[in-house]
Amino acid sequence: MQIFFFSLVSHLFLFVLYWVFPVESVFLPNLPALETNPSFHVFDQSTRKGHLANGSNNIILNPTFEDELSNWSGKGCNILLHESMEDGKILPLYGKFFASATNRTRSWNGIEQEITGRVRPKLAYEVTAIVRIYGGNVADANIQATLWVQSQDINEQYIKIAISQATDKGWVQLQGKFLLNGSPLKVIIFLEGPPPGTDILINRLVVKHAEKAPPPLRPFMKNEAFGVNIIENSNLDDGINGWFPLGNCSLNMEFGSPIELPSMARNSLGMQERLSGRYILVTNRADTWMGPAQMISGKLKLYLTYQVSAWVKIGPGSTSPQIVNVALSIDGNWVNGGQVEFNNESWHEVGGSFRIDKQPSNVMVYIQGPAAGVDLMVAGLYIFPVDRRARFKLLKKQTDKIRKRDLILKFASSKANNVSGAFVKVEQIQNSFPFGSCITRSSIDNEDLVRFLVKNFNWVVFGNELKWSWTEPQQGNFNYKDADELLDFCKNNNLEVRGHCIFWEVEYAIQPWVQGLNKSDLTTAVQNRLTDLVTRYKGKFRHYDVDNEMLHGSFYKDRLGKDIQATMFRTSHQLDPSATLFVNDYHIDDGSDVKSSPEEYIRQILDLQRQGAPVGGIGLQGHIDSPVGPIVSSALDKVGTLGLPIWFTELDVSSANEFIRADDLEVMLREAFAHPAVEGIILWGFWELYMSRENAHLVNAEGKINAAGKRYLALKKEWLSRARGYIDVQGEFRFRGFYGTYNIEINSPTMKINRTFVVDKGESPLAINFDL
Repeated sequence: MQIFFFSLVSHLFLFVLYWVFPVESVFLPNLPALETNPSFHVFDQSTRKGHLANGSNNIILNPTFEDELSNWSGKGCNILLHESMEDGKILPLYGKFFASATNRTRSWNGIEQEITGRVRPKLAYEVTAIVRIYGGNVADANIQATLWVQSQDINEQYIKIAISQATDKGWVQLQGKFLLNGSPLKVIIFLEGPPPGTDILINRLVVKHAEKAPPPLRPFMKNEAFGVNIIENSNLDDGINGWFPLGNCSLNMEFGSPIELPSMARNSLGMQERLSGRYILVTNRADTWMGPAQMISGKLKLYLTYQVSAWVKIGPGSTSPQIVNVALSIDGNWVNGGQVEFNNESWHEVGGSFRIDKQPSNVMVYIQGPAAGVDLMVAGLYIFPVDRRARFKLLKKQTDKIRKRDLILKFASSKANNVSGAFVKVEQIQNSFPFGSCITRSSIDNEDLVRFLVKNFNWVVFGNELKWSWTEPQQGNFNYKDADELLDFCKNNNLEVRGHCIFWEVEYAIQPWVQGLNKSDLTTAVQNRLTDLVTRYKGKFRHYDVDNEMLHGSFYKDRLGKDIQATMFRTSHQLDPSATLFVNDYHIDDGSDVKSSPEEYIRQILDLQRQGAPVGGIGLQGHIDSPVGPIVSSALDKVGTLGLPIWFTELDVSSANEFIRADDLEVMLREAFAHPAVEGIILWGFWELYMSRENAHLVNAEGKINAAGKRYLALKKEWLSRARGYIDVQGEFRFRGFYGTYNIEINSPTMKINRTFVVDKGESPLAINFDL
C-alpha cells in the first residue's frame, strides 16, 4: 500500500500542475514573442568535475571568467569575481571562477556582455548558462536570459531567450534559443530576474550557432491493431477478473448499464457488438482517487494515438457536480485519459486520448474523481488505437459536400467561331476559406517568414500587440505603435485581421496596475480601454475576442459583477458594429478539461446572449495533443447547435517528432475543414522561435520546411480544384470545385483566351457566362 500511496501522491501533484499552468503565454511589452520553452537542469555540487557541452564556436568572450571580469559589466549593479563563497560551500561547477551580480536594486539588474558583430541575422543561436542565486532571504527565483537589440533606426527591442527557476542550493543550467532579424546596430545579452537584494551567480555562458538536429525518422509502425480494445474483460464477461480496487474500496459487478457504445467511440469503431449491460460498482470510497484499476503494461505501442471511452455514473449522496476521470499511471506519471463533470445519476460518456513516445515499464489505468463516499459506476471501458487514414476517407467525402459547388461554364462567341470542342484548362489559384497565422511585430522583420506567410495564409492575428498588458503596460502609458505597424503590414499584403484580445479574464494575464484598482476605478479603466481601443481601430479588425478565456478566469466578473462580460460585448458592438464579436477558449475539443467542455461553453454563450451580449462567433483555440477526429467532431457538433460560426483561433499541435506533428496537424485541419460550422482556421504561428509552444513549428528557425509544414502545404494544394476537358456541343463545360478564385484558359485552333472568375459559397449549381 505504501507504493500505491507514493504513486498516487505523485499523480495528484501532477494533476495540480496540469490545472495551474496556462496554455497561452503572457509577454510583457518589452519582451516580444521570440520566446522558446527553455529547459533547465539542477546540478549537485559533487558533479563539478564534469565537463559542460562543447563550448567551441562560443561567441561569448571570457565565458568562464578565466580572464577575471574582462568583457563583462554590470547592468545597473556591481559585478564581482569569486573562487568560492560561504567558506567554500559555493564552488564553481566548471573551471576556477564564477561571477556575481550584486547590489541589485531592480529586477532587471544583472550581468551583461555586448556581442555586437559576433551574431549573424537569420541564424538560430543556442544559449546555455550555469547560474544560481544567493542572498536576499530568497530560496528560489526566476533567472532570465534576455537579449537587448538596438536596430539601425535606434529602436530598441528586448528578446526573452530563456527563463527558469534557480535556487540557492545548487547550480542550474538555463537553456534557450534566439534569432535575430536584420543587422542590428548593437546587441547585448544579459541575465536578470530575481527580486532586488538577491545576487545572480553565473559560472559559464555559451552562445553558439544552434546545432542542426539529425534528420528525423518517421516512426515505423506495424501490427497496429486499430480498433482493438486493450482492456481485459471490459464487458465483465468473466466477472471482475482482471480488475482490482485502487485503495481501500470495494468492487462488485451489477447490471443495468447502456448496451450501446458511447457515441465518440462508435464514430471511431463503426458497427461493433453491443455492450453487455454489466458494470463495475465501486463502493466504500474513502478518497477521490479510489476506483477500479487494471494493469495494461506491455499493451501500448509507441506513437500510436489511443482513444479512451467509457460510460460512467455516480450514486446518490453528492451535493455538487462531480468529476470522473479516466487516468493512466505511466511509470508513475499521471496522464489524463479524459474527464467529465455532472451532478445527476444518469450515465455519461467520458472520452479522451493519449500517446506515448517511449516504452514504459509499468502502466495502470484507473477511474477516479468523485468525492469520498460517492459511489462510482463504470461500464464498457475501451482503450484502442485509432485508424486515422480510414477517418480521412470519410472526411474527404464530407469536405467535397460542404466546400465545393457544381459549376457550369457557358461559352458564347460574338464572332463566327464555334467554341464547341475548344480545350479548357481550369486552375484554382486561391481557396476562399480563411487560413491564417499568428504574427508579432518582431516576426514581420524576418523577410523569409513574411514570404511564407503572404504566400500561404490570408488571415492573421497578433500574438500580443493588441492585448491590454501590451498597449497600456502602466496606467496612462500607451503603446499602439506595434499594433499600428502590424495593421499597416496587413493592409499592404491583403491580409484580413482578427483582434485578439480586448480583455483577458485570467488573472495572471492582467498587468499589476489593473489588478490594484478598486471597483470604481476598475470600472472606469475597463470603459476607457473599450473606448480607446475599439474607437481607434473601428473597421480595421474583422473579429474581436472580447473577453478571452472566460471559462478559465473570472477577474473582471469577480470584481465588477456578472453583467460586466455582457457589457463588454454590448459596448464593443456599439463602438464598432462591423466587427464580429467572439468568445474564445481552450480544451473545448479534446475532453481533457471539465471547465471547458462543449456543454459548459454552450451554457456560457447562452447566458451571455440572455444578457443581451451580441456574441457573433465561437472561438476554439485548438491547443491540442494527440487529437482524435471523432472527439473533435463531437465537440464541433455540440457547439455548432448554437448556429454561430466556429473558428479555430490559435491552433497548434506539438510533438518532438515532426512526422507525428504532421499527422496531428492533418487530423485537426481535416476535421475543421470538413465540418459545416467551421468558417476559419488560424494557426498560433508556424515559424520556430516565433511560437509560444515548443515543437509546434512548421518551418525551422533558419527557413527549412519540416514534415508538418509540408503536410500543411499538401493539404492546401489538395483543397484547390483543377479541371481539364473540352467545351461540349451546348457550349458548356461542367465540373465541381472548391469556393474561391480561378484562372481559366480556353484553347482552339483559332483562339487562346485567359480569364479569371470567382466561385462564391452556395448549394445550387452556379452558371458562369463567358463571352469569347
